[in-house]
Amino acid sequence: MSSLGDTLALHRMEAEMWCAGKSPWARLVLLLYLAYAGVQHMLDPMYRSLFGGITLMFHEMGHLIFAGMGNTMMLLGGSIMQVLVPLFAAVYLLLRQGDYFGFAVGGSWLAFAEWELALYIWDAAREELPLVGFGDDVQHDWGTLLTQWGWLNQCDDIAWCVRALAVVTWASCVVLGAWLCFRMWSSAGTDDAGGGGPTPGGHNPSGSNPNTPMRGGPRSGPPH
Repeated sequence: MSSLGDTLALHRMEAEMWCAGKSPWARLVLLLYLAYAGVQHMLDPMYRSLFGGITLMFHEMGHLIFAGMGNTMMLLGGSIMQVLVPLFAAVYLLLRQGDYFGFAVGGSWLAFAEWELALYIWDAAREELPLVGFGDDVQHDWGTLLTQWGWLNQCDDIAWCVRALAVVTWASCVVLGAWLCFRMWSSAGTDDAGGGGPTPGGHNPSGSNPNTPMRGGPRSGPPH
């Protein structure tokens, strides 16, 4: 338990150091959109964010990547890639780039992908959504899979679990992003407050005597 606490404390310290000197304003605009899109996903299951197009692209790419592993894996491949790519992006930005706000954005994208996955699973027993695919005989991924596994009647319950996971993922990332923006703003305020004051101990950086007149400047003395 202490090891986990130490790890979290270390990440918090590194995040605060990362925030120092960075402007929060452009990131705050993006964060507001991520918050808005998450609320829309919760209110309207049919909602699609600006990330929807690229999520669909990786979904279809997943079918091609897993096509040689049998029909079941080919059908699963779309959903696997749909969530794996945003997860990879978030982890890469954190571990390789040290970008904590990028991690929050990638995590939010993961949440949006999970919401779209939940909608697709919910549609398994209804097959009302328009399908995109290659060829004329396009299968409903989750309609086929859940029928094959005998779980078609549980599609609503499975979709609810995925939606709950999406809410937790999204809320965590938005809170993280808000905290990071606050730290950026507060560190900027601290820098501004400390930038114009005297140096510690009254030290004169120039090393000169403050009572010595500046060369070429006005000097006191009797007029000639």
